[in-house]
Amino acid sequence: MTTPTDSNRDTHTASYESLHKPSSEFKTRDEFLEHELQIMQPKRWRPNLPFRDYRFELEDTIPAMAGTIGKVVMVGAIAATFAGPLGLSDSFILENVRYELLLVSLFILLFSGFLLPTANLAGTHGPLIPLIPIVVAAGGHPMAFGLLIGAFGLLLAISKGGSVLAGLTSRGVCGGLLLYLGFIGTTSQVKKLFAWAESINMAHIAFVIIFTTILLYALLEHFKKRWLAVPLSCLLGGGLAFMLGAPFEFKTGPGLPNMDPMYWWGESTGWMLGLPTLESFIVVLPFAVLAVAMWSPDFLGHQVFQKISYPERTEKVQMNIDDTMLSASARQTFGSIMGGANFTSSWGTYIVPAAIAKRPIPAGAVLTALFCIIAGIWGYPMDLAIWQPVLCVALIVGVFIPLLEAGMEMTREGKTTQSAAIVVFSSALVNPAFGWSLTMLLDNLGLIGCKERSKELTSMNRWIIPLIMFVVLTGVMALVGLLPGLPAIMPSFR
Repeated sequence: MTTPTDSNRDTHTASYESLHKPSSEFKTRDEFLEHELQIMQPKRWRPNLPFRDYRFELEDTIPAMAGTIGKVVMVGAIAATFAGPLGLSDSFILENVRYELLLVSLFILLFSGFLLPTANLAGTHGPLIPLIPIVVAAGGHPMAFGLLIGAFGLLLAISKGGSVLAGLTSRGVCGGLLLYLGFIGTTSQVKKLFAWAESINMAHIAFVIIFTTILLYALLEHFKKRWLAVPLSCLLGGGLAFMLGAPFEFKTGPGLPNMDPMYWWGESTGWMLGLPTLESFIVVLPFAVLAVAMWSPDFLGHQVFQKISYPERTEKVQMNIDDTMLSASARQTFGSIMGGANFTSSWGTYIVPAAIAKRPIPAGAVLTALFCIIAGIWGYPMDLAIWQPVLCVALIVGVFIPLLEAGMEMTREGKTTQSAAIVVFSSALVNPAFGWSLTMLLDNLGLIGCKERSKELTSMNRWIIPLIMFVVLTGVMALVGLLPGLPAIMPSFR
């Protein structure tokens, strides 16, 4: 008879291929999926091949679909935010989004699907979008901005600073951060859907879509099929909107973007900015520091969501923060040189549904790359992905509601509510990066949260590192004018 200890030992010594069993040998689908997570043996910087090191399952299509929808939307938002002040046309935005979809596919396959299977996909830095108009107004160059983000991210990854900061963040701080991001994200998408419905003089459509989405989500939760929330909600939202008379048409046909970097960085083509100068790098320096500093809370939230959703003995397949930073930095550097508009971070619209579906990173990553290529070349799926009834419900049920649930789960036990409340309060005052750094300092000092945890920390972890992070972040925010009610210290940012 095989004991649990013997089974664990076999899992560590045998290959995934030899340990894999067909789903028919398990009583439930959940048991099969959990077994798959427990037997995987991901290898860093060595080839991880489909069917030998991981397999494709139906559940992998859900995060891949959600990730592709999120990618189209977020890159479009970044490109549009830059393009507006620079006077660039809608055709530039569309072509750059298609370009970015093809560029990111190469890095998804190379890193998350092949060489670094515990590195989450390099997505888009959503919290950075409000800063972009300030960057443009200050004379910031997109290539200089992207290259500095890549350089700072690489330094943080090599020094393993990301995992250090994650280890210093308590469950209360992390849970509060997830609650804040989940609530803000949910309310913003509801407002966007109502604004869209009102713009076509059909405000009732938004109410019907959200109400039916709530019922659908509750039913899926009841039947333990929550991993189907994204495709079914998109189908429901888009179908209801169309049946109720909302206008929709496909406009973007098949095609390929210009693949020449010199076109994108020409004086009269692409961005029409030419190559950056030394002054261009100096202008965007504080913004790049802030962008990379905001990675840690973003990455941490995604990693924690996996820890909550995955079963025991799956640590080896969970997202590695330092590997994700390395992947994101390489992708950012390459994309900026090639002429893309994207500024990267951990891919939340992929990893959150993947965690819910109890699937590892690599298989869904390969499918996401395939979906991005199809969307970029075919064109028509891009129109559907950015249609508000589809987009809003996909983000609500695929990302923000699960973040709320994870935040509540993390703050359910222990002395976590104080830290969670403070991080929500301080994030609302400035932004999540400020809230995270301030609350981490207060929590590690033992002023709030678990006093016993604070006593067990070394001086370096209790106050030196948290204080440095808070001072650096607050200083950069003061420099560029992000502290409410206070003018920017540097005149060029005012």
